[in-house]
Amino acid sequence: MGNKHDENSEKREIGVGLLGLGTVGSEVARVLVEDAEELAARVGAKLVLRGVAVRKLDAPRGVCEHLVDPALLTTDAAELVARDDVDVVVELIGGINPAKDLIRQALRAGKSVVSANKALFAAHSAKLFEAAQKAKVDLFFEAAVAGAIPVIRPLRQSLAGDRITTVAGIVNGTTNFILSAMDSKGDDYDKVLREAQELGYAEADPTADVGGHDAAAKTAIMASIAFHTRVTADDVHVEGITDIAAADVESAKQLGYTIKLLSMSERVTGGDGHERVSARVYPALVPRSHPLASVNGAYNAVVVEAVNAGRLMFYGQGAGGAPTASSVAGDLVAAARNLVLGRAVASESTYAKLPIAPISDVAARYFVRIRVDDRPGVLASVAAVFAKRDVSIATVLQKGLPRDGGHDASGGSDASAQSESAADGASGGAEIIIITHSALGGALSETVREVEGHPAVVEVESVLRLEFEND
Repeated sequence: MGNKHDENSEKREIGVGLLGLGTVGSEVARVLVEDAEELAARVGAKLVLRGVAVRKLDAPRGVCEHLVDPALLTTDAAELVARDDVDVVVELIGGINPAKDLIRQALRAGKSVVSANKALFAAHSAKLFEAAQKAKVDLFFEAAVAGAIPVIRPLRQSLAGDRITTVAGIVNGTTNFILSAMDSKGDDYDKVLREAQELGYAEADPTADVGGHDAAAKTAIMASIAFHTRVTADDVHVEGITDIAAADVESAKQLGYTIKLLSMSERVTGGDGHERVSARVYPALVPRSHPLASVNGAYNAVVVEAVNAGRLMFYGQGAGGAPTASSVAGDLVAAARNLVLGRAVASESTYAKLPIAPISDVAARYFVRIRVDDRPGVLASVAAVFAKRDVSIATVLQKGLPRDGGHDASGGSDASAQSESAADGASGGAEIIIITHSALGGALSETVREVEGHPAVVEVESVLRLEFEND
């Protein structure tokens, strides 16, 4: 490294090859042009945009129309990556291919790489880090998770001397906008989704967001770093928000919760006493007193819990051109600065090699909403199924049921059920909402399957978890 330091300590320019000039790429190009002097002062060398790889040379450029010299545009991304005057490659194409091949080409050529590609890093980080370490160059991807919010660097560096126990948060703005609107307006999912699409918060095909896959990729990245264990998107248990009904949101409100699509990764101890990693994405009830409950609209937040640092929360805009460009520019400055100093810091830490815990072995409290026939004895017989599986019931809310002797299934008086019974009893159907104590996912799934076969049960309408609340 000594010779490299000598060579680069006199370097007055760092060449940047930008792959992609979309929403984020355009903002990165703008930052490079408009903030050139300040960036040069921070890096110790001038950052020079050598070229920009695009799909079409004649496409509208928006914010970059008068900032980027058309002569810098090229449709040959591989040629741009290979150029001798490009020192850092910024990949903002997205997706797996051709991004993966271009990044590997850059790393093998000894060029540092900055990327915002969550899907790629969630699936192929091992090979990319291997190539970066072999070439002794940097590989940064802060913008791959939560846009402008600094999460990756704190996990990798600031908390490197601590023991992280939990990383949880809201990391998808589309789903948070939808659930926040359902909570505040009482509208159903389909209506709010259409509104989100009209406002530009949701894509025409929102599957990656509402299905939880976008959040799962980000969860895999954060879990890998936090727990020094390679976690891929395939290791993450994923449930989306498409089945969340207005009735779920309203019931959650009555019980003092709001519903959020959560990214959850944590250390868990199995029945054998050995530690494992649980990584999961699903909609869950969050107590309104918890910090994440107040994260609304398209904003993101990540809560990290560590043994010594305690609870830390990172909050801000999780998407958008300018916010994401802020993270990309931060990585670019760090990579360029390291080139000037003749060092590289990027590496993958997977020494722990913890196994992944299946969702069936992870304990949680549950919210179960059940549609039943409104006849005497239904509540007691349904509660008996939970007891049979050792799933303990904490609270029951009855709507439209004849009274089962004036007490709920947990042994307490249920005044709310009594008042709602009179109002709903003539409807020809009834609803039971059960809140359980902590139960393993496998036991709860078996319970739900048996309840679905109960002769008085019309439908198990919803099964959601409760997070951030002790029994």
